[in-house]
Amino acid sequence: MIEPDVWGIVWLSLKVSAVAVGVCLPLAFALAWALARGRFAGKVLLDAVVHLPLVLPPVVTGWLLLLAFGPQGPAGRWLEATLGVTFMFRWTGAALAAAVMALPLMVRAMRLSIEAVDLRLEAAAMTLGASRWRVFRTITLPLALPGVVAGAVLGFARSLGEFGATITFVSNIPGETQTLPLAIYSALQVPGGEAVVTRLAVISVLLSLAALVVSEVMARRMGRGSHVL
Repeated sequence: MIEPDVWGIVWLSLKVSAVAVGVCLPLAFALAWALARGRFAGKVLLDAVVHLPLVLPPVVTGWLLLLAFGPQGPAGRWLEATLGVTFMFRWTGAALAAAVMALPLMVRAMRLSIEAVDLRLEAAAMTLGASRWRVFRTITLPLALPGVVAGAVLGFARSLGEFGATITFVSNIPGETQTLPLAIYSALQVPGGEAVVTRLAVISVLLSLAALVVSEVMARRMGRGSHVL
């Protein structure tokens, strides 16, 4: 049997991951498009900044978020003063940390998918009178959609496993910021907590496997559909 508080942790983890991916998705696609199709000064620097969370220690990423979005940070002060939004010790802060850590994986998958689109198809459509928006909507986006979906699901799986940036940025508060990795860490500190750790670890593995399987299945199905187009 799984206790109600464990289900609460699972629900909070799913909510944090879903919000992180939902908020991050438009930005990830815009960055992927800019890196795949853009020709501008500073492109290499932008690419490096986007992928920085992959190589930085997660604790450093959490510390940078704390500096920027904490009560004394420039973004944190502005958001609280103008919109009344605060991230400190809130599940929204956990979602922000998860989004930052998931962004590089999402951008990478989407960028590869956009780069794989045959530019000759777009050129042929425009020579037949299609506008750029119509070409994007009917050709580019459907062909790139498998990568977009794969990136979103990979970002979701990455968000489920986020630990270092979250605990540094918003701490480990049961019922508010304590997601599955943080709950496992807490249970490991308690004598006799092995049973709880085992249950939470099994749930984490199952959720991550499910996300990866869904990503692969949807990418293959959409890939077959795009070939029909």
